[in-house]
Amino acid sequence: MPRVSATRKAKKTFSLSRQSVMYLESLRKEKRSKSVSSVLEDIIRQQQQAREMERIAASVTRHYDSLTSEEVADDRAWGDFAATQFPSED
Repeated sequence: MPRVSATRKAKKTFSLSRQSVMYLESLRKEKRSKSVSSVLEDIIRQQQQAREMERIAASVTRHYDSLTSEEVADDRAWGDFAATQFPSED
């Protein structure tokens, strides 16, 4: 019985500069990857992760920027209290 891949891949054709192709080939050799496609998959995955981290950081910043001074003082008080709940490192 043939194995079905967990994720289907789409075959695409792209035109790249020779420098880009040489760079991808050097990465493939460096990482001992099976194919340039797997190197491209890694690059895309890293870019997606970086974008997601930027999105999360922006969301956290928006949240804290939206707090009133009373909410900031309340968060600070809870933080100070929480810090007293850890055992001493002495």
